[in-house]
Amino acid sequence: MTNEIRCAVPAGDICGEGAVWHPEQSALYWTDINRFLVHRFTPATSSTRSWIFDEPVTSVNLTEDDGLLLLVFASRVGLWSPRNHPRVQTIYRLSTAPEMRFNDAGVDPRGSLWVGTMRNNVGPQGGELDVTFSEAVLYRVDPDRTVTEWKRCIGLSNTVAWSPDRKRFYFGDSCANALSQFVYDEATGAISNEQPFLNGYELGLPDGSAMDAEGFLWNARYGGGCVIRIAPDGRVQQRVRLPVARPTTCAFGGDDLQTLYITSARSAEQHSGSVFALQTYICGLPARRFRLR
Repeated sequence: MTNEIRCAVPAGDICGEGAVWHPEQSALYWTDINRFLVHRFTPATSSTRSWIFDEPVTSVNLTEDDGLLLLVFASRVGLWSPRNHPRVQTIYRLSTAPEMRFNDAGVDPRGSLWVGTMRNNVGPQGGELDVTFSEAVLYRVDPDRTVTEWKRCIGLSNTVAWSPDRKRFYFGDSCANALSQFVYDEATGAISNEQPFLNGYELGLPDGSAMDAEGFLWNARYGGGCVIRIAPDGRVQQRVRLPVARPTTCAFGGDDLQTLYITSARSAEQHSGSVFALQTYICGLPARRFRLR
């Protein structure tokens, strides 16, 4: 494995986030929360296209329809196609918005969306708000539009991931510098028996994560200038230093799912706000797809 990091897209994002690889389009989608943007990068042509929305977008997710994406906004979840921009079909609205907003999200093995909230720190024009993070909630949005709560009393929701055997669910609270693991029941979609996974790691705070095919969790350490690879037993197996202090999330991409793309937020470094690429020679898990009715 190489630790060579390259800048794949000098995007200039204020807060890049929510990345996913789209295999049919051979492209990476991600967001800039504070500029209300969704980006698409096509490595084959080194081209990037962006779409602007009327509120922050925090996560991009695949669906069973190759041309339809499930976007998580600050205040809602909706289906969107680049062909029909800016039309969005809203499937759920957050009742606690605008005091709270959605943040990290992911689709489970059953095709449901799991999404956590946080205190809304983004103003109407995209500026940063000074807030105290508290009272966040982890939700599950099922394909039939049923919404259930699974965890409360969270500071700031980040990391939504499942093990390759579909038996463990991983979730993070950035404020607590804590990553937890749960038992995941694929038959019912329920999580239970929360246990510590990696707490108090010395570099940065846990932001978004990606799972590889060997069952190791790759976690972006916001403020710590690195991504770490965590073994199923919670041991940090590898640390990869980055040229920026604030990596925000990561996603495996490329036709072989061996390139780890890493988004970032602006900081003092020259290339902050860019998307970086790490060639891992370890396959990631393909992104799961939201099930359409």
